[in-house]
Amino acid sequence: MSQGEVIISYADLVSRPETLAPAIEKAFGSDPECLGLLIVTDLPADYKLKRRRLLLLAERFGRLPQGTQDKYVDEGSKYCFGWSHGREIMNGKPDTMKGSFYANPIVDDPKVPEELKRQFPEYYRSNIWPEANEKGVEEFEDAFKDLGKFIFKVGSSSHLSDQSISLASLLSTSQTTKARLLHYYPPKKPDDGAPSLSEWCGTHLDNSMLTGLCSAMYLKHQTSFPPSPSDVVEEVPSPSPDAGLYIHTRGGEVKKASIPPDALAFQTGEALELCTAGRLRATPHLVSPGSWTAGADEISRETFALFMQPDTSQVLSEEETFGSFSKRIFSKHYDAPV
Repeated sequence: MSQGEVIISYADLVSRPETLAPAIEKAFGSDPECLGLLIVTDLPADYKLKRRRLLLLAERFGRLPQGTQDKYVDEGSKYCFGWSHGREIMNGKPDTMKGSFYANPIVDDPKVPEELKRQFPEYYRSNIWPEANEKGVEEFEDAFKDLGKFIFKVGSSSHLSDQSISLASLLSTSQTTKARLLHYYPPKKPDDGAPSLSEWCGTHLDNSMLTGLCSAMYLKHQTSFPPSPSDVVEEVPSPSPDAGLYIHTRGGEVKKASIPPDALAFQTGEALELCTAGRLRATPHLVSPGSWTAGADEISRETFALFMQPDTSQVLSEEETFGSFSKRIFSKHYDAPV
C-alpha cells in the first residue's frame, strides 16, 4: 500500500475507537490528497476463510450455463436482486464485462408496508438464492450471508464517520442493505494491446452511505461447463501490475488503491455526502484490467461489496430522501438509452 491509504486496526476499532477520529478525518475528509478510503487490518482469522469461500463461488456462478443463471434473474427489481449480466448501462452501453449477484445479507424478507415494496422493488424484495442443490454452488447462500454480516458488523460501527452523523443508528435498523458479489470476466485482448483504463468498470460513485470492500481474488479460468465440485481453480496474481481499483482523490488525481487479502476497505458513498452536506465526500472510483499481458484472457477477477445505506424515508437533503435519490440514480443505470 503506497498511494496514501489510511490504515486502522480492527482491535482499535473495537477497544479504542475514541483514538480513531484523526484517521477517519484523514480518510474521508476533503484534503486534496484524501482517497476517501479506509483500510481495516488485523481482522479475526476466520475472515480470510469467509472471503475465500465466497469469492470461489463467485467464479463458479459466473461460469454456470446461462439457462441456469437465468433462473435467478429478477427483472421486477430492475435486476437489483439475484443475477445481473449486461443489464446495467455503464459509459453509455450495456455492461457485459462483469456479472453480479445481489442480495441483502442482513434481511431476507423486508418487513415494510406493501406500498413501499411496490414503490421500491430495488430494495424491498425478498432475496433470491441459488437452489441448495445447484451443482457447484451448493453453499452459496450461507457463504454470502456469512461474509456480508461480518462486513456489516465492522462497517456499521458508530466510529466509521465523523461526529456530524450517527451512522450506526441509520444503518442498524435499515432494511435496504445490499451486497454485490462480482465476477469480472477475463478481458479480451484489445487490437492495440492497450485496454481502456475503465474497461472493467467505469468511474462512478456508490449510492450508499458507506461501502465495505474485499480485496479482489484473481482466478485462472476453468473451461468445464457446468462447474463441478471436483474442478481445481487456481488462484493467481493479478495478470497486470496496474490492474485493480483506482480512486480519484479529492484533488483530482487518479491513484491505484491496494487492499490486502486479509483486510477490509471502506469508502464513502454519495448518500453520505448528501447527508453531511459535503463534509464527507463520496469516492469516485473505477476498476481496470490493466495493460495487456499474455494469459490475461484466462483470468477472472472476483470481489464482494457491501452497500450500507438507510431506509428510503431517510432525508438526505432539503430536496431528496434516500428513496428519491436512489430512483434518480437507478434511472441513469437501468433506464438510460443505449
